Amino acid sequence: MITRELWGKSACGKEIYLYTLTNSKGAYVKLGSVGAAVVSAVVPDKDGNMADVVLGYDDAQSYFGDGPCMGKIPGRFANRIGEGKFTLDGVEYKLPVNNGPNHLHGGPEGFQNKVWDSREHEGGVEFMYYSEDGEMGYPGALKAVARYEWSEDCELRLTLTAESDAPTILNLTNHAYFNLNGEGSGTVLGHTLKLNASEYLPTTDSQIPLGESEPVAGTPMDFVNEKPIGQDIEADFLPLKIGKGYDHCWVIDGAEPGQLQACAELYAPESGRLLEIFTTQPGVQVYTGNWLVGCPEGKNGHVYNDYDGVAIECQNYPDAPNKADYPTCVLRPGEVFEQAIIFAFSVR
Repeated sequence: MITRELWGKSACGKEIYLYTLTNSKGAYVKLGSVGAAVVSAVVPDKDGNMADVVLGYDDAQSYFGDGPCMGKIPGRFANRIGEGKFTLDGVEYKLPVNNGPNHLHGGPEGFQNKVWDSREHEGGVEFMYYSEDGEMGYPGALKAVARYEWSEDCELRLTLTAESDAPTILNLTNHAYFNLNGEGSGTVLGHTLKLNASEYLPTTDSQIPLGESEPVAGTPMDFVNEKPIGQDIEADFLPLKIGKGYDHCWVIDGAEPGQLQACAELYAPESGRLLEIFTTQPGVQVYTGNWLVGCPEGKNGHVYNDYDGVAIECQNYPDAPNKADYPTCVLRPGEVFEQAIIFAFSVR
């Protein structure tokens, strides 16, 4: 069942909608049209008790310009582009710098801070955003669509598609923060994480990849076998000191364009909830909510602290426009960008 309600209006008067998708088990997700956001995911624990496992806000206005990019789809390019510039077909483009010396999540007026058009369609909800040529410095007029579907098995499927009328760059993901004990329940450092990734991308001190990936074996970046997120987070290891925790891109083993691949497993021993993530994307940025303090008030009056949620963002690699060896992020006229992410909730 899908319902829609008016959630508010933007500063320019555009209506903001909140959709609720409920399955026969009573589990549901809520989706908001600011940034095509995942606002809630209410799923059972090992004893059948329901809780909302996605961090977010009650007030639609809090989704505009929030630092964490809570639950939303950033764009035109998720993650960082070094020094806010790239060259495409011999032309250099300059983008707003909004994260130290770099460009982050499409800039201050990225897709995550826009009200997307929305509709219920064929058993799911579709959000559409039309980005003008030159918006935030990016070339080409681009139409992006995010389609969400919620299954009887508590699987949230996100399909991202886009087309452009001129060559451009694109990297789309979802930036939901998960706490499988329930949002507002405290830290996720006791959750265990397993990544289908034997290599990661080391970065500069401003978190731009240096280039080639490196093995995780023997480092705190090793999640090939599940371990508590907090086990090594304070290790004397430069990458973790740079970001005050995990905020890195891992290279998904066996990733092939267009093919769904296992990406991650997040598990909360206390509640027994398990989240399995599958994707067609080549990389996954894991961000342990290192800077959540000071974000808008959370749902139910909760105040979120650092490490109260973890974002597992399936995407292309950071700074891909400036790294010829990385999977291409170029979208040309006549091509269709299409990527999928599945968030599968269960218990064990």
